[in-house]
Amino acid sequence: MNAIYKSEAGRAAIQARYRDILRQWPVPAEQLHLATREGDTFVLASGPQDAPPVILLHGSGSNNSAWRADIASWSREFRVYAVDLPGEPGGSAESRPALGSEALAQWLDDVLAGLELSSASFVGMSLGGWIALDYAVRRPDRVTRLALLCPGGIGKQRFGWIFKNLVDHLFSKHDLRRSAAIVTGLNLTDHAEILDDVTLTFTHFTPRTGKLPIFTDDQLRSLTMPVLVIVGEDDAMFKSADTARRATQSIPDATTLVLPGVGHAILGQTAPIEEFLRK
Repeated sequence: MNAIYKSEAGRAAIQARYRDILRQWPVPAEQLHLATREGDTFVLASGPQDAPPVILLHGSGSNNSAWRADIASWSREFRVYAVDLPGEPGGSAESRPALGSEALAQWLDDVLAGLELSSASFVGMSLGGWIALDYAVRRPDRVTRLALLCPGGIGKQRFGWIFKNLVDHLFSKHDLRRSAAIVTGLNLTDHAEILDDVTLTFTHFTPRTGKLPIFTDDQLRSLTMPVLVIVGEDDAMFKSADTARRATQSIPDATTLVLPGVGHAILGQTAPIEEFLRK
């Protein structure tokens, strides 16, 4: 297994920042460690234990900190399980299940078993959206609702989905913070803390390589649950118009939102997703 961090010092810096974020988590949360076939999986569980379950899957180069702005609202009505993906800079094992195989679905089988869930709603972002969609295709009886933010696997990828490769295309001098702003679509001034975190991560972290597999029309047509797809019109990583078109045409029960002036990082959608989950 290839190391996902460029150095032990880099690993320590990223993990220290993550621990700091967890100490400031906006709601009470249980920190769970689940045994899976991909190794230890770290989960933050919040909300009433008898409430409808929701699984959150963040994007590439991220961790559960991606849900900081949403968790206080969602955990009022739902039992929310924020899951750190394996092979990403969070609290889970560093193994990287093969994309396009049964491996990620089998890993999620283990996660649900560890949480004693037979099914749940899923909310996925970018790579996490691809993983949630892949699970819904392979295990439709285990996904009750599916909310996807800037998901991979539906629309075409612009540069390949690897952050570092996109950075290399944009800046020969590797101005990583400015590159992060362009990739995410976030303003350098208004979203300084988020961009600082992205810069820290990609200074020390090596993301996955290769393109995300694209789901076929037949796979999308096979989805039996309600699906919400939210994309940014100016997404630098995926062709959002392509994503919206295919989702609308091929997913039987799809609601598609295209946000004007928004890039790959989609913020401020707490309320629409909560409304979708409670239907």
